[in-house]
Amino acid sequence: MRRRGFTLIELLVVIAIIAVLISLLLPAVQSAREAARRAQCTNNLKQLGLAIHNYIDRTNLFVPGMSAQPPGDGWAWDAKVSWRVMILPELEQTSIYNAWNLMLAEDTAGANWATGWYTLISVFQCPSDGQNTGFTPYGYAGTYSVMGPPPNPSGGATAVPTTNYNMSFGDNYAVLPLGCTNPWEDVLPLTIPVGQARRGYNGFWGTTNVVNYGGETGKMRAFADYRSGQTASVASVTDGLSNTILVGEVLPWQDNNNEMYGHTGIASGTTIPINFFTGQYNTPPTNCGGFGTCNFACRESYSTRGFKSSHPGGANFLFADGHVIFLKASINPYTYNALGSRNGGEVVSSDAY
Repeated sequence: MRRRGFTLIELLVVIAIIAVLISLLLPAVQSAREAARRAQCTNNLKQLGLAIHNYIDRTNLFVPGMSAQPPGDGWAWDAKVSWRVMILPELEQTSIYNAWNLMLAEDTAGANWATGWYTLISVFQCPSDGQNTGFTPYGYAGTYSVMGPPPNPSGGATAVPTTNYNMSFGDNYAVLPLGCTNPWEDVLPLTIPVGQARRGYNGFWGTTNVVNYGGETGKMRAFADYRSGQTASVASVTDGLSNTILVGEVLPWQDNNNEMYGHTGIASGTTIPINFFTGQYNTPPTNCGGFGTCNFACRESYSTRGFKSSHPGGANFLFADGHVIFLKASINPYTYNALGSRNGGEVVSSDAY
């Protein structure tokens, strides 16, 4: 009886077909995994939105960018903790909140804040950012915190906790007038056509500071002020809660000042384009320039104050009414800036983003 079997050519054809099928399947698997991670990121932002609205119910104000500073401390070097600590009770993290002694200033707290400092809170981490473990070294290779990291209670290495979510200071200047003219922010004096949003307003990073730039009074355009003590109420959001960005995504590895609890790392703005790359390190062979550099790709430039994510094509944003939208990196910059202000009076149609 003659036995039948596969020839070598038939076997190779079958193997080739299987290889092609696997190559087609892998991108689909990766896409499904990213979709799941993006959904988790969306859920994180919704949880933060719910916590902030519960905070509003308790205090009648949006959570401020930082807790109170000592009277007369104009630069807030003795400011206390960021908004993330203040909403911990609303995130069912009261035990961690109680570990923070809010009567202490951040430059003297030291070991008193160590327990809260070294507790990883997953709702502040986006699973798509594979480079963020929740902690990073202190210094050029990681991040600079206003308060140096306290001793690790577990005996491990000291580190700075990082986050993938910053509050919005909106369309306040992120770079001007701190040093560098850039492609995204309008230089004063200027004339804006009627009905067109400006790109950048005085009060850099949401403060009242002007630094002799155009003579315009600085004020907080959105929700974050890292040193001059302004706050926002629901009534102050005259552009509409559903049309105003409250929190958005950021990438710690592209920012040398990303920190969970210090006041300088609380917020980002809408003048910098979404997903603008700032991942160059100021170490050999790059040596990109140091803090305040006009090399906008450097993670120590002020252009790091933009929103960005590891999701392809854009980033997730929490709006002031609690809903979350994925905004594309290709969004019109004027529309993006209009979404950044809470009371700028701009008209943004629902189909513009």
